Amino acid sequence: MTPERPRITTTVIFLQVSFQAIKHSMAGKASDGLPCWLDGRMLRMLCRDLKACRDQAMAHEEAHRALEAACSQCEELLGHCPGGLDSTLCHRHLDAILAGLQRALVALSPPPDAPTGLWYSATRHLREGWRRLS
Repeated sequence: MTPERPRITTTVIFLQVSFQAIKHSMAGKASDGLPCWLDGRMLRMLCRDLKACRDQAMAHEEAHRALEAACSQCEELLGHCPGGLDSTLCHRHLDAILAGLQRALVALSPPPDAPTGLWYSATRHLREGWRRLS
């Protein structure tokens, strides 16, 4: 795993949790046709972070494409905020952003056959040491 991958993954998780919080608390109900009044400043800040994350993921093609899709949905949502969309359309944009973030997380996750981490590394080194002593 490249050193920037964990940082990008952490940022994607932060963005995913942030957009989920917006969806569940500020975007109204998905089924009503009332205007959606999101906090434009917070949305701009998250969009800026999303673009920076997308730019950092250039080396990870699949994650970059997923983040690019999320960015375009976020920019489209920002173009209508505040008060330019009803709650149903706002939720659709937020769902599309969240889907892009989820695809990016999947693309950034390590392959299942290549375990990583401190414990795996320590166990491997111990096994190799035991083999040399035998």
